[in-house]
Amino acid sequence: MKLQQLRYAVEVYRQNLNVSDAADALFTSQPGISKQIRLLEDELGVALFVRHGKRMVAVTAPGKVVLETAERILREVHNIKRIGTEFADQGAGSLSIATTHTQARYALPKVVSAFVAQYPQVQLSILPASPGALDKMVLDGEADFAIGTELAQQHPELRKMSCYAWNRSVVVPNGHPLLSLTRPLSLQDIANYPLVTYEFAFQRDSHIARAFAHAHIQPPPVVLASADTDIIKTYVKLGLGIGLMASMAYDAVEDEGLQRISAEHLFEPSFSHVVLRQDAYLRGFGYAFLALYAPTLSRERIEAVLYAPLHDDFSI
Repeated sequence: MKLQQLRYAVEVYRQNLNVSDAADALFTSQPGISKQIRLLEDELGVALFVRHGKRMVAVTAPGKVVLETAERILREVHNIKRIGTEFADQGAGSLSIATTHTQARYALPKVVSAFVAQYPQVQLSILPASPGALDKMVLDGEADFAIGTELAQQHPELRKMSCYAWNRSVVVPNGHPLLSLTRPLSLQDIANYPLVTYEFAFQRDSHIARAFAHAHIQPPPVVLASADTDIIKTYVKLGLGIGLMASMAYDAVEDEGLQRISAEHLFEPSFSHVVLRQDAYLRGFGYAFLALYAPTLSRERIEAVLYAPLHDDFSI
């Protein structure tokens, strides 16, 4: 059994059983992949894939177990290589971070600037994605870790650490009627206007949806939803509706023409969080980035979470 054979089988699985796409991804030939998978199956004594003619159309029951194990083996091989690299050159390498637009645009710039000054030889990649995609990017190895603003369903191979609380504000164009209120903003005030907000704002169990449900107030119609806060502000300026977004995303200077009205008293706070694979090997500069982002995320704290039972409380 060779690592190359495991890599070929796993890549075919990742490419939705398309051997041609797997060959392109691995820069090799389609017949070569097919041959090596056949050799692996012969050695194991079981078929990994169900075939229809020359096409692979499904994964067999034993194949699923083998592929899951092979993925873990390949990740550990990658970790071993990274350990060697770290000890050989602790100040150089690459770091990929999946994050939401709001975090990338408003929370991370100062962190990134400080990190680049400290580690100029590290190639840093910021990968913007929707909140729902962050977990998968970490699971698939596209990112070393993710920084998000909405907790998704916990995956058994992931560890999540809450960092700091954030809440929401309403943004409106200059001269909007809501600016004339002499009292704090209410949910009914928000419900009186079409809304421009995040894609996940009214998903079941979101803090926004729960607030309207508990108050027995019909939520406003969402005329436009986006994961990009700048898009939300653009369409609020155009008069599509009022915006409901993270307070951190408003800047009085940059957002000329818009005014912010606090809605933080209306909703439960949410928490920014970091997502890592439990079996990931994080290099020293990865720990350094997280410490810059949230000083409470010490290396000791992160390692304690990575090796803790899943049911432990990771809030900090």
